[in-house]
Amino acid sequence: MTTAKQLATFRESAWFKLVWIVPTAIVLVFATGVAAQLFRSREAGLNFLTTYPGEAHLPEWAPVGFPAWLAWQHGINALLMVFVIKSGWQIRTTQRPALYFTRNNIGILRSKRAPKKISINLWLHIVTDTLWVLNGIVFYVLLFVTAQWTRIVPISWDVVPNALSAGIQYASLNWPTEDGWVNYNSLQLLTYFTIVFIVAPLSILTGLRMSPSWPQNATWLNKAFPIEVARAMHFPLMLAFAGFIVVHVALVLATGALRNLNHMYAASDATNWLGFWIFVASVVVMAGAWLALKPISLRLIASTMGKVTRN
Repeated sequence: MTTAKQLATFRESAWFKLVWIVPTAIVLVFATGVAAQLFRSREAGLNFLTTYPGEAHLPEWAPVGFPAWLAWQHGINALLMVFVIKSGWQIRTTQRPALYFTRNNIGILRSKRAPKKISINLWLHIVTDTLWVLNGIVFYVLLFVTAQWTRIVPISWDVVPNALSAGIQYASLNWPTEDGWVNYNSLQLLTYFTIVFIVAPLSILTGLRMSPSWPQNATWLNKAFPIEVARAMHFPLMLAFAGFIVVHVALVLATGALRNLNHMYAASDATNWLGFWIFVASVVVMAGAWLALKPISLRLIASTMGKVTRN
């Protein structure tokens, strides 16, 4: 039985601040669905959906399908994002970290200033962020070298009304036809573009601004980009990633799970169980890594890069 003390503790926790999101989201989803149904019932709405079916045409030279490197990139990115978000949330909600880390001031890391002591959660966040950024650089290079960019970068203004059309179709529960192997619908395209080319770079920039390695003596740079601005932006950007992941996974499973998972994990357009089992294996790896990254294991890993203490 839940006690008054437990309820009081929950009210004081960071989770309680998010409780209002659930009823608000339910009301917004219901209202949007009703509005979409009313729009579709009118002649003007039907004409709009006929003119703009929800998908903008790609150029003839655009690639079809997903290469193997993209499947690997997707899997690695998913694994790293789990720990980027986990460590970021721990930084925000943990009042007294279990451990602290001070890096070794040697080699290319040597600086005139003494290394700053940081929480083990911040250390994990910096490490996973660094790996995530390196993976992202590889992704950007291959994306443009192979012309896969055409699938997630708008190249005509038709994408705007088609994205609106796709949104209306989703909201009215009469979803647009899916063929992600050939072309995303325009709402997907704009969403992926926003995450890859806006949210991700801003997350990196604001994270760098708050990091211990940011140059403190660069007066003009610090004035142009105050740390308060970075702090105000960084957490909402993390929420944007988390929201995208939830909706993304839900739609993958709801719009032809086997085929979609084959696209994402097996680089295949077949409708079989290969992609599903690779996805299950990746979830097992994520869960195992999540359980393994306890203070004792973090101490062992972090101690190879610096000094780990309890205070």
